[in-house]
Amino acid sequence: MSLMRTRRWPILAVVLALAVAAVAVGARASRTSAATSGQGNAVTDWNEIAQNAIVVSRPTASALVLEGIVQAAVYDAVVGIEGGYEPFVASPTVPRPASTAAAVAAAARGVLVARVPGQAASVDAQYAAYLATIPDGAAKVNGITVGEEVAQAILAWRAGDGFDNVVAYVQPPPGPGVYEPVAPTTPVDVKLKQVLPLTLRSNSQFRPDGPNPLTSAEYAEDFDEVKAYGRADSAVRTPEQTEVARFWAENAAVQSPRALRALAIARGLGLAETARMLALVHVAGADALLACFDAKYHYLFWRPVHAIQRADTDGNPATVPDQTWRSLLTVNHPEYPSAHACWTTSMTETLAAFFGIDKVALSMDSTVTGTTRYYTNLNELAKEVYDARVWAGLHFRNSTTEGAWIGRKVARYVVANFFQPTGA
Repeated sequence: MSLMRTRRWPILAVVLALAVAAVAVGARASRTSAATSGQGNAVTDWNEIAQNAIVVSRPTASALVLEGIVQAAVYDAVVGIEGGYEPFVASPTVPRPASTAAAVAAAARGVLVARVPGQAASVDAQYAAYLATIPDGAAKVNGITVGEEVAQAILAWRAGDGFDNVVAYVQPPPGPGVYEPVAPTTPVDVKLKQVLPLTLRSNSQFRPDGPNPLTSAEYAEDFDEVKAYGRADSAVRTPEQTEVARFWAENAAVQSPRALRALAIARGLGLAETARMLALVHVAGADALLACFDAKYHYLFWRPVHAIQRADTDGNPATVPDQTWRSLLTVNHPEYPSAHACWTTSMTETLAAFFGIDKVALSMDSTVTGTTRYYTNLNELAKEVYDARVWAGLHFRNSTTEGAWIGRKVARYVVANFFQPTGA
């Protein structure tokens, strides 16, 4: 288990205030790298601005899909000017000189105001403040032109992608193994099953083969594990395990980008490198989640809370019901597969590909527990998430394994086919 201790937020992991970003951007407008400034760059600045706009009143998985779309725009704006990597969607005309910072801001702003209209006024205010810090002149004007062209290309690419469709949840006939809502509200992110993927041929391209049969020994083994460790008042879950479960309960659409920005800054990545790293993670993660929710609403498998309370109906003599059982945490969408495992494994796989090694030191903060956890390698982080979802009472172990499989397959597909160095 990784070392954990409570402390105040470190500067590199704290969400950077817009005012600080605005002061710093003037020095970055001439393509200064994060290594030189010791702070973030236009890519990390707008990753944060986008994140803050997107997560307002939006479920986690939907937010991460939108973050992937915005990050694709930022990537194309950066490589259009900086070069070094193949474009993803847009190949803008680039008049010289051109400010990459202005292009990033314009690209992100253009996508955000169209796809997150409820936050348009806030985004536009931040955009104006950001541009005010970039010296006036041809480079600024040209950079804005590049960014706007990229934004329009991204919006055209995603036109009719189904993200804004209203898709009703239809409850199948209740019965053993059948998901039923675990909250009085409608299950979330039903629409994701039909949203056009960013890179995959279809959301079912890597669909897993389904949950373990209710009558299997494997199901009974997973049942007993989550029954013992995931109960709200578990007598076997240790305080450390409870802390881990709660640590990973923060909104992943905030927690993960915050850590990724801190990693880019700590590693001193320049604009193009930062754009590529964040695009790899966010685009692959978006498709991993679309694949995950395709499987969730295809199989519609019950959560442990209903599985344990109604175990006398599952046909498995090895499972014993407990109608008093309640999970430590609750989320309201089908159990199989684990969305957090899909996202986290996609993230760790793309990071390992980007750095060329799994042994990447990384810290994660959680506003839920107010603590920071440190990892010496990416596999360690991913494994902890799988454990956390079982200890939280949210998932059977098999669902974390299958979620990890989806995340790994999607990440490797994206790494092999997109965001390649020029001439690779």
